[in-house]
This record gives sequence, structure tokens and C-alpha cells, in this order.
Amino acid sequence: MTKETDIRHQDTICTNESQLQHKWYHNLKYLLVGIFFGIVFTKAEVISWFRIQEMFRLQSFHMYGIIGSAVFTALVSVWIIKKFKIKTIYGEPITIAPKKFNKGQIYGGLIFGFGWAITGACPGPLFAQIGTGAFAVAVTLLSAILGTWVYGYFREKLPH
Repeated sequence: MTKETDIRHQDTICTNESQLQHKWYHNLKYLLVGIFFGIVFTKAEVISWFRIQEMFRLQSFHMYGIIGSAVFTALVSVWIIKKFKIKTIYGEPITIAPKKFNKGQIYGGLIFGFGWAITGACPGPLFAQIGTGAFAVAVTLLSAILGTWVYGYFREKLPH
């Protein structure tokens, strides 16, 4: 691998991948957390198409408050992890690799935002929306999966 390719793949290298082998039922905790977040997203109206439209029309602070509190929580959490060298529950070190900025992040963010505004859904709440019976959102889910595949297929050919 050349240095340029190595730098290009910097964000695909995950240094936090656990080397521990667990039985299948250890993954049930992720299912439970997912169900919990689905309930919280539903109760907080994060999955509401109307709330998302209000946000993009600048008619309500509701979603901005939720997103802002999530960003603040993440900021404090990452600072604590770095400052106190927090380890995983299994004692493995947590490392956060630096990311290099490029203009593709701006374009990707704009495309993501347009898709979010048009569909009234971002990837996180898609499953909760489907779980509430909004089965039309399955089209958005399939489109997100297809878009991810297309990006992965053309990634090496895109300008950096």
C-alpha cells in the first residue's frame, strides 16, 4: 500500500476493534440498548417527520436542542476518555484516531442534509420509524443502503 493510499484509508482503520471472543448472547446488550434508544427517540419525537420538517424550516428549537445536547454530551465524553485514559469494560484501551479534513466532507454533509430534509429521516431513527408502523420509510432505508454501497464502490475513483 502506498503512502497516499494509506492516508486515504486512514478513516477505515479501526484501532478500537475488540480482540476478545464472546458468545452470541453477549450481543443481546446491543439489542436492548437499541430498543431503549428506539423508545427514547419515539418519546422525544426525534423520529417525527413533522419535528424534522420544523427543524429544517427553522420553526422550532426542539430538534436543535436534542442535537445540541447530544453534541455536548459527546464532546464531554471524548474529553473524559482522552483525559483519564478510560478503557473499555474489558480493560482494552480506547484510542481516537485523528481525522484529516477534506472538502468531500462538506459535500457529503450537504447531500446528507438534503436527504434528511426531503425524507424526514436520518439513519439513526429509520428503524424506530419503521417500528412505529411507518413502513414507507423502508424506501428511505433501502436508498440509504444503496447509497452506501454506491459510495463504497466509487470511493477510490472520487477526488480527494
